[in-house]
Amino acid sequence: MDYIMQTTFRIIDEDGIHARPATALVNTATKFKGTEAFAEAKGKKVTLKSILGVLSLGLEAGDTLTLITEGSEEAEALNALQEVMVKEGLGEVHE
Repeated sequence: MDYIMQTTFRIIDEDGIHARPATALVNTATKFKGTEAFAEAKGKKVTLKSILGVLSLGLEAGDTLTLITEGSEEAEALNALQEVMVKEGLGEVHE
């Protein structure tokens, strides 16, 4: 069984996660073919490879979002996704 990696973020962008940053997350997740990537928030888990899935979470400032990766490149995928979250000013790591 593959080990699952995850990081939780608190959303800090006052617009929450809207189309442009969601696209950046989806494009990044899609680069890792052998790895599943999920976003979990508000009791709902969606694939990070679907823009509609990510937007359907309706994430707003102050919400928490957990990024989950599972598969052959899970560490690389999670690092890349974390980089997008921080670089886009979307969220900060939430302990």
